[in-house]
Amino acid sequence: MFLLSFALMLAGCARSTPPDFPLNLEGREPGSVSVKQAAAIRETLAVLFGTPNEPKVPDGVQFDLERLKMAAGAVAGDAQGRQRGLFRRHCVTCHGTAGDGAGPAAAVLDPYPRDYRNGTFKYTSTRSGAKPIRKDLQRTLFRGVPGTAMPSFAHLPPEQSEALIEYVKYLSIRGETELYLLQLVVEEQSYLPPDMLAVREDGLLPAAESWLMPEERAAELVVVPPSRPPVERREVLAASIAKGRELYLARDSQCAKCHGPTGDGNGEEKELYDDWNKRKNGVTPEQTAELARRFKLPLQRLRPRDFRQGVFHGGAGPEDLFLRICVGIKGTPMPAAGPAPGVPGPLKPDEIWNVVDYVRSLAAEGK
Repeated sequence: MFLLSFALMLAGCARSTPPDFPLNLEGREPGSVSVKQAAAIRETLAVLFGTPNEPKVPDGVQFDLERLKMAAGAVAGDAQGRQRGLFRRHCVTCHGTAGDGAGPAAAVLDPYPRDYRNGTFKYTSTRSGAKPIRKDLQRTLFRGVPGTAMPSFAHLPPEQSEALIEYVKYLSIRGETELYLLQLVVEEQSYLPPDMLAVREDGLLPAAESWLMPEERAAELVVVPPSRPPVERREVLAASIAKGRELYLARDSQCAKCHGPTGDGNGEEKELYDDWNKRKNGVTPEQTAELARRFKLPLQRLRPRDFRQGVFHGGAGPEDLFLRICVGIKGTPMPAAGPAPGVPGPLKPDEIWNVVDYVRSLAAEGK
């Protein structure tokens, strides 16, 4: 009887304690953020963004609150069959409550799930430094990320997938605002509580506006792959593949430096890390071991793609590969090789198509 009562008491406590967004302490010395500072940051974020159960839309930010409510909160459904708590149902196990990429399953995954909090997304159609457009997030959600633990969610009704995309943007803008607050309160030792006007003007709104910019300046910031030159005739395709191999091996393109001269991912660059892991890598093994105490997940090396396997995280279609070469993969050492306004780039559009044909030929050979 005592054990039953104790279990019920614990269950009641669990129900009465709503989930919270964990503070982003990645890379910081334990104890470097005081209790008072942490409380001030949490309270400011709660005023602006609400909680995991009750999201808010900050003034001046274009969010669809109904979509956020559909994605947030506990997993549930109503009498009309409408689903709630979509993020916890489908995403939190890998991406975590705050979208930190450190959910319960994250430690056993390679690559780790995406951490949304710094606003960087790998597979986009936008130029360097620009946020993804909504279609980029839709594509990733619909297809998943082949070769990783990220599955396709093409089975979800459109209203549910749109709610999840809205919530990912919400977590990203919240995360960037949190980084601003940590800089303001901890690094700059700002007076507490933080100046809400300054937080809005210098932290929140710039983060939100960076999401609007690619949509508003699509002609400048979004790349639409041009029509692919016809390669139906065997000799024409063979010539394109040969030209692509030549460009691939050229010093200016730097493809072979990471992916290797045969495209097997075994280039001369052996120690590669994405932006989420770079900070964990010390100058010495001892320093790396010391840094490990400051991060939730261990250091994970980035492995360049082995083209012969035919598995491409950003998609294996010709236009997918064109975009990966043209705009690069954000947050990784994979640079943009295509032209941009005022920057010619190592490869012209027709040359990118040549490299696409070569890469696809390697994938076909490996099957």
